[in-house]
Amino acid sequence: MKIIVPMAGMGKRMRPHTLTVPKPLIPIAGKPIVQRLVEDIAKVCGEQVEEVAFIIGRFGEAVEKSLIQIAESVGAKGTIVYQDEPLGTAHAIMCAKDSLSGPLVVAFADTLFKADFTLDSSAAATIWVQRVDDPKPFGVVKLNEAGQITDFVEKPQEFVSDLAIIGIYYFQDGEYLRSELQYLLDHDIKDKGEYQLTNALENMKNKGTKFVPGRVTEWLDCGNKDATVFTNQRYLEYLQERGEDLVAKSAKVTNSVIIPPVYIGEGAIITDSVVGPHVSLGDQSNVRSSVVSNSIIQQSATVLHANVANSMVGNFATVTGTPDDLSLGDYNMLRV
Repeated sequence: MKIIVPMAGMGKRMRPHTLTVPKPLIPIAGKPIVQRLVEDIAKVCGEQVEEVAFIIGRFGEAVEKSLIQIAESVGAKGTIVYQDEPLGTAHAIMCAKDSLSGPLVVAFADTLFKADFTLDSSAAATIWVQRVDDPKPFGVVKLNEAGQITDFVEKPQEFVSDLAIIGIYYFQDGEYLRSELQYLLDHDIKDKGEYQLTNALENMKNKGTKFVPGRVTEWLDCGNKDATVFTNQRYLEYLQERGEDLVAKSAKVTNSVIIPPVYIGEGAIITDSVVGPHVSLGDQSNVRSSVVSNSIIQQSATVLHANVANSMVGNFATVTGTPDDLSLGDYNMLRV
């Protein structure tokens, strides 16, 4: 089994947090989004993952090293390939064409999920979906009475279905997927100006491939600050349900109240404060004389004499006496 992770986007909706790191490396409950995604897919695969191919922009050596380590953490080989132009989902996947063989999962790295199942590898193809209130921003599927997928529609402006594709796909035959994607590129077949995976899926379906919908218990988006803070909240709750230890032994908590679920990283210091619920504190972070709830405070960040909620505070940032809803990038300082 292989996992293909397209993640070359610039993450503009997550600025300023994506000015210094790509969006998939922003932490959720102490681990990068893409690491959570890869670990969760590895759990539901039901077999050993042999390779994780990351399709990225030119993010630099440090990012690439982190991604290789993420692949190795699930016992897989890590591969780095580049998408230098944003030409669509089909083009992104084809950038990893040398890895498109055998059974594989394609997972776009701006989404997380909760699921209690093992992947059915006997299916020719599985597309994970979730009902949404507004399907216009998503690719959607239509089903027949047998529960099989009959149509793929990219960002419908008129209602055709409310079953949104969440960005995770299983293909039993990676070579077949590659050939269909190559067909789009060779014949310059675009939708809304880009090479779309949904067009390849439609061609495969017309040739007899039976696509079945996969359902997740919950779909968690990381598209903007508020969505990412909410995803952090829900993920902390999942980890608490699993009974995972979320507080590092090296963290120091003095004269403070911790309201679970809370993740506290290595070397974090909390003094005279109330932290939680739904807070992630990165390694070496420092919270003093403050109240912090429903927020992501990243590594080596400092919060002093502040009331912070529904916020993201970047690495090495400092917050002092501020209002309660913040989106503060790395190395910034805010005082009120």
